[in-house]
Amino acid sequence: MEKNSKKIAVLAGDGIGPEVVIEALKVIDIIAKKRNLTIHYTHGLVGGAALDACEIPLPDDTLRIALESDVVLLGAVGGPKWESNPHHLKPEQALLKLRKELGLFANVRPAQIYPPLIGASTLKPEVVQGIDLIVMRELTGGIYFGEPKGKRIENGETVAFNTLIYATSEVERIARAAFEMALKRRKKVTSVDKANVLDSSQLWRDMVNQVARDYPEVSLNHLYVDNCAMQLVRNPRQFDVILTGNMFGDILSDEAAMLTGSIGMLPSASLGEKTALYEPVHGSAPDIAGQGICNPIAMIASVGMLFKYSFDEPELADTIEAAISKVLTDGYRTQDLNEAGKETVSTSEMGDLIVDALSTELEQT
Repeated sequence: MEKNSKKIAVLAGDGIGPEVVIEALKVIDIIAKKRNLTIHYTHGLVGGAALDACEIPLPDDTLRIALESDVVLLGAVGGPKWESNPHHLKPEQALLKLRKELGLFANVRPAQIYPPLIGASTLKPEVVQGIDLIVMRELTGGIYFGEPKGKRIENGETVAFNTLIYATSEVERIARAAFEMALKRRKKVTSVDKANVLDSSQLWRDMVNQVARDYPEVSLNHLYVDNCAMQLVRNPRQFDVILTGNMFGDILSDEAAMLTGSIGMLPSASLGEKTALYEPVHGSAPDIAGQGICNPIAMIASVGMLFKYSFDEPELADTIEAAISKVLTDGYRTQDLNEAGKETVSTSEMGDLIVDALSTELEQT
């Protein structure tokens, strides 16, 4: 790292968010101790927790904390308690505003399977063995942000509408991010759209083709989103970097998560112009919140991405991955990964096991 002092905004959020964030902070703390780093945490309210305390999903103080930090560590937002809220007062609006205000246009979601978990996937071992892909999702455009949107009365009934819109500049910057990522991997990009139906997807495809000319060493192919969804469960090893828009990426990355055995295994990074945001993919899981049984590995793996992409310490990211793999190889599982002959542990126990393994790994490097 260029400096030995870093500022992290900690937004635990709702449901299991606070539980997994606690385990992630344990990991950061042991690295800070072993590597003589100074980490400054600033905690903020977000999502439903902010609604309960401040009546808005993203208070100004929380946004200020995020903007003034080097990175944001986010747990999860949402839950049935707030589902009936008006649209602008739903917890998820906090995420959308954070992405816009922080300029987070690229969501990076890796999906790879740890060898000890091959049996935990619902797919056959020969299908999932060796998968190692990244979904590069455009994060601040598309149908989630397009205008106009809303409801109106037509012919005596309510009509709801959203606009799927992309500009060439939005497609170009996410495409370049995907091609740059592919250069560091297996040099293959699969761009996913619905160009046979949607004008916005045709623009997407045209722009991706244009960007591809600047990366002759990277192979590019195009898939319609329905075909890509099928191919992910048919032959996931064919994919390296999947490049796609906001809504398609939202869906496909969750599908990719299940290839790994549990959605509790998938981390993510949201990158852009300044402050990056790191969060697990799994959401708030209110049905198991507070029971101490949720899987913290996705949140801990997100810390690995934090060290890799924001703190420029890829070897620490590798060390975190090695610690996770060691604990899984030793036969420890959270409830979502439980299988015969393995020891089921709680959320905090899994966190402690990974910290212990990480401490040993750090002492050896």
